[in-house]
Amino acid sequence: MAATFAVFRRELAGYFNTPLAYIFIVIFLFLTGIFTFYLGSFFERGQADLKPFFMFHPWLYLFLVPAISMRLWAEERRSGSIELLLTLPIPLTATVLGKFLAAWVFTIISLVLTFPMWLTVAYLGDPDHGVIFASYIGSMLMAGAYLSIGACVSAATKNQVIAFVISVVVCFLFTVSGAPIVLDFFAAWAPQTILDTIASFSFLGHFNAITDGVIDLRDVIYFVSLMVFWLFVNLFVVEAKKAG
Repeated sequence: MAATFAVFRRELAGYFNTPLAYIFIVIFLFLTGIFTFYLGSFFERGQADLKPFFMFHPWLYLFLVPAISMRLWAEERRSGSIELLLTLPIPLTATVLGKFLAAWVFTIISLVLTFPMWLTVAYLGDPDHGVIFASYIGSMLMAGAYLSIGACVSAATKNQVIAFVISVVVCFLFTVSGAPIVLDFFAAWAPQTILDTIASFSFLGHFNAITDGVIDLRDVIYFVSLMVFWLFVNLFVVEAKKAG
C-alpha cells in the first residue's frame, strides 16, 4: 500500500503541475453546464432534480476520460521514462493501481466541483437528495470503469492519439451495448440468452438504474468488476511489454 500511495501521490501531483488538469476541469465544468441548461432544458422542465445533469455524463466521459487516460502509459513509453519507472523497487501491481487511482481521484475532483448544481437545485426546489447522492456515486463508478479501459489501451501503445481513439471506440461499445442499434444486429440469429448478456454490459443500463436513486449491489459489482478486469489486463500488457 505504501508503494501504491507513493505512485498515486506522484501521478496526482503531476496532473496539477501542468495545465492539463486545469484545462480538463474548465472544459468539464463548461460542458456540463451547457448540456444541463441548454440541451437538458434544466429550467424549462420545472422539476427540482438533476436528471438533465447526470443524463449526459456517459457521453461526456466517453470523450473526456480517454483524454486523461491516454497519457497514463503511452507518454511513459514515448519518453522512455517507463524503463526507469519499472526498475524502481516498486511492485508492478502498485504502479498500475497507483496510476489508475490518481487519474480516478482527479476525475472525482472534477465531478465534485460541480456541487453548485446541487446547491442550485436545492435552492430552487425540494429535490430528493438521496437520489442526487446516489447519482454522484454512480457517476464516479462509471468514470472509474472508463478510466480502467483507457489505462489498459494506453499501456498497449506509445501514441497518445491512437490510445485516445481506441479507448473511445471500446468505451462507446460498452456504453451502447444495450441499445437497440446493437441488439437488433444480434437479434436475427442470436438466442435471447446472448442478447441479455450483451445488454447487461451496457454502461447506460447500470448507470441509469443508479440515477433512479437505488444503489443496487449488482450495479456496483458490475462497475467494480469491470475496473478489476481491465486493470488486470493492464498489468498483463505492461508485463508483456516489459518482457519484450
